Amino acid sequence: MGNLAPGTAQGAFVENSAAQAGEIRLLVVDLDGTVVGASNQISARVKQAVQAVQAQGIPVAIATGRMYQSARRFHADLGSTLPLMSYQGALIKDPADDTLHRHWHLPRVYAQQLLEFYEQPALRDDVSVHFYIDDQLYVREITAETEAYAERSSIEPIAVGDLRTLLDADLTKILAQSSNVALIDDLLEKLRQRYAPTELYLTKSVDIFLEATHPEVNKGNAVRYLAENILGLRADQVMAIGDNFNDFEMLQYAGIGVAMGNAPEGVQAIANWVAPSVEEDGAAIAIEKFILG
Repeated sequence: MGNLAPGTAQGAFVENSAAQAGEIRLLVVDLDGTVVGASNQISARVKQAVQAVQAQGIPVAIATGRMYQSARRFHADLGSTLPLMSYQGALIKDPADDTLHRHWHLPRVYAQQLLEFYEQPALRDDVSVHFYIDDQLYVREITAETEAYAERSSIEPIAVGDLRTLLDADLTKILAQSSNVALIDDLLEKLRQRYAPTELYLTKSVDIFLEATHPEVNKGNAVRYLAENILGLRADQVMAIGDNFNDFEMLQYAGIGVAMGNAPEGVQAIANWVAPSVEEDGAAIAIEKFILG
């Protein structure tokens, strides 16, 4: 992490060389809750800020928990020329020419165990299970929650009845969705007691989504790969903006890690600076402050 004071509140930060515009050579943004709000669009102010950054020769990348096909329109909207980091970084692919840089699959033994866990009789009616295979979404059945998710994501879910029939496939991610936030928190705690970080990466992207991927998958590793392996940059030359626990590692890695004002306290606590909320164009304000000056 850079030298700005972690957890610095809105409107205050500690001056140092990492905070100077000339030091930042890569900007990485999350989508939902960061540059994409309730409208499911990127605001004009955020787009203008991103365009101004790119005009300075600083590339802008997206790191999101969304599916690749769901995130592509935002990649185009921002005019990004870099590979798109989707599924928390499990799939890194370039929309310009479909070059695949990295694709980590969930270990099959854990995929089977997770499905068995989520399909316990006590949970089955309260938890919708999403399987992601080859950038397609497979579900047991189409529920109202699934329809809402699919509409926001602009994708077509595929109902298969029995998800066990897909366990031989290479799963990119398993997501458990429930409107019961306390239940999701409880399931996350139980699974973290059951699985070591070397076995599964478990996180929440929003309070009703519990996501599981390959243990090497997280946005921090994805941004490190993009910055160091593809662009030849250092961590202190990266600025990242995010709003939830799936952004945690990315904010820790970046020289300047900015949390949104709508981020949970645990995420704000490790950030260098806390921006206003997504609905207040907080990402644009952070970009204007640290890069455009």
